[in-house]
Amino acid sequence: PEGKSVQRLITMAEHNDITILAGLFEKDRDNKLYNTYVCVNKYGLVASHRKIHPFISRFLSPGNNYTVFEINGWKCGILICYDNNIIENVRATKLLGADIIFMPHVTMCTPSERPGAGFVDPELWKNRVNDPTTLRLEFEGMKGRAWLMKWLPARAYDNNIYAIFSNPVGMDDEQLKNGYSMIIDPFGDIIAECRSFDDCISTATIIPEKLLKSGGYRYINARRPELYKNILGKEHLSNQQVAWLNNKS
Repeated sequence: PEGKSVQRLITMAEHNDITILAGLFEKDRDNKLYNTYVCVNKYGLVASHRKIHPFISRFLSPGNNYTVFEINGWKCGILICYDNNIIENVRATKLLGADIIFMPHVTMCTPSERPGAGFVDPELWKNRVNDPTTLRLEFEGMKGRAWLMKWLPARAYDNNIYAIFSNPVGMDDEQLKNGYSMIIDPFGDIIAECRSFDDCISTATIIPEKLLKSGGYRYINARRPELYKNILGKEHLSNQQVAWLNNKS
């Protein structure tokens, strides 16, 4: 909480009388590094979440806790990027009380074994004013938004939450990212979305009544954890080399 970045965010929150969430790299008192997302208001640090699955870098340590806190009477959680792809993390955060989950990402437009995946040519970004159509087709296709639509609305719908998804647009080092930050309601419907090539802000009104009417509300109440609580906690074998499992720091 006493770090310079957090203190600067608190000053900004106090000046504008708002709550701010922001990502940063955190170094703890043992010099371990974490990919961290913080929530602050004018009174100070509200919450801090360390990414549970920091798969990109062996220099980052994993967080080991879920994060649930309150903003203006709403129970909220944070899951960073790949944390959201592990479906147990979203359900666990919901079961701990979160009705809103903030989902900061840096994703899409990267290669994988998934059909249609791959980088988007940076030249298209440089030529976006003269030819926005080709870039838009790449951004909205299977390299980008179409892949996101395969799973992100389901996280909101199945878990009866508002999902607050953020993602950068433009060049991120040598990779091009396509944005499409959005707010998804408990019905899995997009109620706000940033579709501009420029930095932009999108807002939405969220209402608690939707949390009582969505399918996810019924599904969660119909759970029978006695059938699968031991199954969900079972160890599994994997031949995948995962950075955070090999990090002994």
